[in-house]
Amino acid sequence: MKINACWLTTTLLLSSTTFAAPHWGYAGAEGPEHWASLTPEFAACSGHNQSPVDIKGTIKSALAPLTLHYQTGAAALVNNGHTIQVDYAPGSTLTLDGQAFTLKQFHFHAPSENLIQGRHYPLEAHLVHASEQGALLVLAVMFEVGAGNPLLTTAWRQIPTQSGTTATLTRPLDVRALLPRNLDYYRFNGSLTTPPCSEGVRWLVLKHPVTASQAQIDAFKAVMHHPNNRPAQPLGARTILE
Repeated sequence: MKINACWLTTTLLLSSTTFAAPHWGYAGAEGPEHWASLTPEFAACSGHNQSPVDIKGTIKSALAPLTLHYQTGAAALVNNGHTIQVDYAPGSTLTLDGQAFTLKQFHFHAPSENLIQGRHYPLEAHLVHASEQGALLVLAVMFEVGAGNPLLTTAWRQIPTQSGTTATLTRPLDVRALLPRNLDYYRFNGSLTTPPCSEGVRWLVLKHPVTASQAQIDAFKAVMHHPNNRPAQPLGARTILE
């Protein structure tokens, strides 16, 4: 069974019970428009606070600067059939609202799931964090085509091409190589972008993109064999702060 990165994180951190998740995907009868009907456990996929979103109509706010305490810790690449997930060793945190969130893993979507002013980016990274209480926070980074990203240069040398396989990195990587220098961000409440689409997730989307080469983006897409982005969801009554 193909298990998605975000779904697995949520199951381990938030759920008191486990269930055999049905197969889901990004097209056809198992595509995003059908997720909520695949099983009762995916009912939240039809909720009113879903992610991703189109970031527009933002409200100016005095958002606190991000406090990151990241260290080298990426140790393994996992191809779970829905994305390439990079598992991260304990010890790296992001502090928000006076609460520490530990980086658990990061993974990728091509094209981007979130949009900024109606614009898709060719690649988006999601850094998935969890607090000790099980609350989730996702820090999203957009990629434009340009110079190659040094982390991807190293990681993609060992990218697992088969679904359900894992590659242990020959040396640990530092997630800070994915981040822009300017950490200004948008903030909104949302959900996981994959089943079970659990809501109550804090979303932080960095305003400034970083670059990846076209070859790096193409290498990821070749392994996935299909776009792995959920369409933007209605914002509804939510606000997006910047």
